[in-house]
Amino acid sequence: MARKIVDEPSEEIVANAKKESAEKRNPFGRLALFIRQVIGELKKVVTPTRKELLNFTGVVLVFVIVMMAFVSGLDTVFGYVTILVFGDGNITGAQ
Repeated sequence: MARKIVDEPSEEIVANAKKESAEKRNPFGRLALFIRQVIGELKKVVTPTRKELLNFTGVVLVFVIVMMAFVSGLDTVFGYVTILVFGDGNITGAQ
């Protein structure tokens, strides 16, 4: 499972970008340069394997469930405290 990890742009890409940006370009030339750079960056993207994808999905689902439980707990606690502070909503005054 050897992967080529590229975090920094190669010197060739940087040199070409500097050279091309130094030249005056019309809007179509700038658009073409942008598209070439996008394609160059997309070639560096490494898609995860099925095992990695399932692992990432599991981690996200567990995190979301934990956060839902946490927020639900806070909502319950704050609701209870609100009822204690402001009463149960009985505005008739009858006891």
